Amino acid sequence: MSTVRSFVSPVRAIASLALLFSFVAAIPGQAQNSSQSQQPPQQPDQAAPESGGPGADAGSIALPKKKEKEDTPPPAPAAPKFKNPEGAGNYSLRVDVPEVTVDVGVLLEKTGQFVPNLKPANFKVYEDGVEQKVTGFKRVEAPITALLLCEFASTSYYFIYDMRNAAWAFAQQLRPQDYVALMTFDMRTRIVTDFTQDKRQLYDSLNSLMIPGFSERNLFDALYEAEDRLSRIEGRKYIIVIASGRDTFSKITLDKIYQKVKNTPDITIFTVSTGGALRAMVEGSNSSWDAQMRDMDYLQADNEMKTFAKLTGGMSFFPRFAAEMPEIFADINKNIRSKYELIYHPTNPKQDGSYRKLRVELVDEEGHPLRMQDEKHKPLKYDIIARDGYRARQEVE
Repeated sequence: MSTVRSFVSPVRAIASLALLFSFVAAIPGQAQNSSQSQQPPQQPDQAAPESGGPGADAGSIALPKKKEKEDTPPPAPAAPKFKNPEGAGNYSLRVDVPEVTVDVGVLLEKTGQFVPNLKPANFKVYEDGVEQKVTGFKRVEAPITALLLCEFASTSYYFIYDMRNAAWAFAQQLRPQDYVALMTFDMRTRIVTDFTQDKRQLYDSLNSLMIPGFSERNLFDALYEAEDRLSRIEGRKYIIVIASGRDTFSKITLDKIYQKVKNTPDITIFTVSTGGALRAMVEGSNSSWDAQMRDMDYLQADNEMKTFAKLTGGMSFFPRFAAEMPEIFADINKNIRSKYELIYHPTNPKQDGSYRKLRVELVDEEGHPLRMQDEKHKPLKYDIIARDGYRARQEVE
């Protein structure tokens, strides 16, 4: 039996092995390409990363969000500890120091001009005869809050004519920042215009006062109501009473209205009398009993109008002619706007509701009464305008 042996040359064997290796290496590449071609294209992630970076970028890089620095306050100091004596309880102490504010006007007696450039050392304040130490001082010139309280009764045209002229003259002195209201009275009161800064509204209200209703003149009731209404408003207030001063049918007595005026703080009253020309013509012209009683009633009315103003640090005027009205209200305007404000803590700290009398004096550097002179070295007289007193607060148990 013959055996056939085949011989393969080394060159062909090496070539075959190289071809086999190239074929085996090509198979994984083709499989990977085929798998990639079958998968759908990936979409960029539109969701914002949790770290706070921009979410619309196509890349996968997210910027970290910066944290705001928290300002940590330093720790509070420990509260001091106090040890009470044995057997003693815990107590709290509260001290209320009363403070009194006094508005003072200094006017030349002849011209009514305000005296400027006074210093704190020029003022002495006495409460119930005891000198007080002034701790606060300043000159005040501010907008005003005023109530026109006008008598509008069916008595005589002369009184209504004077009232309207006086109220008109007062309205012309007002400034844009001022507040003013109009109240009239005969047998009863009537609020014609509430507080406003519009002068035209006040003019229209005055022009509407044509025909009064009653002949009764209840001045005390009207003033009591005006004081009660204004006491609800904070700050300094003024009442301009334009009336004959007579009261014919009020429920409030004279003593009660005086008490109300004295006990109501922060209200200054100025009074302007009406019917002066008519009174000058008829006063003393008839010797009958009725005429004499009428003259006595008007003299009493003048005294009451003066007292209302004096108790509150105001001024009273008794004109006879309409031409006097602008000058009168110019003086009132100066007195209202230009004042010295004095503040002190009373030596009597009791809050017992008692009435304290006030007195203000002007002194020079040596403590003597202050003397004023004009350019020709002639002495000038002046008036000190301040409240007659005030009522201390009543301590509530």
